Amino acid sequence: MEAKKEQPAAEAESGTARCCRLCGEEITHSFIDLGMSPLCESFVPEERANLMEPFYPLHAYVCESCKLVQLDEYVSGVEIFDDYAYFSSFSDSWVQHARDYVTAVSERFAIGRGSKVFEVASNDGYLLQHFVNDGVPVLGIEPAANVAQAAIDKGVPTKVSYLTVDSAREIVAEHGQADLVAANNVFAHVPSLNDFTEGLAILMKPDGVLTIEVQHLWRLMESNQFDTIYHEHFQYYSLLSAERTLNRNGLALFDVEELGTHGGSLRYYARHMDDDSKSESQRLKVLRQRELDYGFDDMAVYLGFEEQVRKTKRRLLSFLIEAKEEGKTIVGYGAPGKGNTLLNYCGIRQDFVDFTVDRNPYKHGRYLPGTRIPIKPPEALAEARPDYVLILPWNLRDEIIAQLAYVREWGGRFVVPIPEVAVID
Repeated sequence: MEAKKEQPAAEAESGTARCCRLCGEEITHSFIDLGMSPLCESFVPEERANLMEPFYPLHAYVCESCKLVQLDEYVSGVEIFDDYAYFSSFSDSWVQHARDYVTAVSERFAIGRGSKVFEVASNDGYLLQHFVNDGVPVLGIEPAANVAQAAIDKGVPTKVSYLTVDSAREIVAEHGQADLVAANNVFAHVPSLNDFTEGLAILMKPDGVLTIEVQHLWRLMESNQFDTIYHEHFQYYSLLSAERTLNRNGLALFDVEELGTHGGSLRYYARHMDDDSKSESQRLKVLRQRELDYGFDDMAVYLGFEEQVRKTKRRLLSFLIEAKEEGKTIVGYGAPGKGNTLLNYCGIRQDFVDFTVDRNPYKHGRYLPGTRIPIKPPEALAEARPDYVLILPWNLRDEIIAQLAYVREWGGRFVVPIPEVAVID
């Protein structure tokens, strides 16, 4: 398929048609409307706790032409990512996931001291640090200066920049092209989708490999993961829509892995379209056909998701109301973006959840956006001895329950809200 370079409009302005940011076709079909919500990573400092906070529509649509599920761009990436509150290294399991990835791709693609690895949205160096330890030359590309500094402090060379066609050319002029480009959990975060994807292609050597990890839309729908929809995730991919995105920008898939991360993700392996040294794997062919058989090229699959989400909201609220009527205390664990979508959509504030705790010191003393639930250090949990701990980063439930084994000392129980409310003794 020939790559096309025209850039469709990404934002629907008042009185104009809403156009797909991938193919440019007009969009008319709603996927899910989660109402009005604040930016999910904009934690509120004490001095702003009584001030107004902007809310934006959290409404996802699906393009009938290319089947890309997407949000309108109400705020720029600069507003979301320039000073970012998410540091990957605070999750032990995520750091181990990165280490496993480095081992696997190094063996598969012979990545060594003579290679060059770039990571886009490299965060605090959680992944590239493992290549650095193996003596592999690396470069991180990270737009959030505060997070990039944490990587630099670890000895991970990092350029503070967004990836575009222009910045990719500047990087290649200074550092050359990479044997391996990693783009983990960033493919959903880019409103200028074609510009970003073409930038990825520019970073790669002619025989280079690109890996992308991103949540799988199929798992989002199947497991009711509506809380992973928020303003910094501009689009949500099936394999079919991800493949169309890559093809449009001169890249082709040659393999895919299904992962358990973030409730169910895919790891894509891509090459330049004219690189015939890498043939399609059988598992790519199988998953592509599974999506076609399930109906991901049929609009009917997308249009029944909203009622499923409404049922989950009602069930969670019923549980919380009953618990509070019985005089139970509830404290949250974690302050992830997904938790803020869940709490704001369901209208859960301090009338249900006294406070939440988080391992990230950056968030301590601040409040969750919208709900104004206070964020405290983890030690506050043992001091409060709540009856229930509501786990907001449910994708890390096993890791968190293991860390919080002491909650059982006072008879505390864990509550996981997704895919359905579950109480864990």
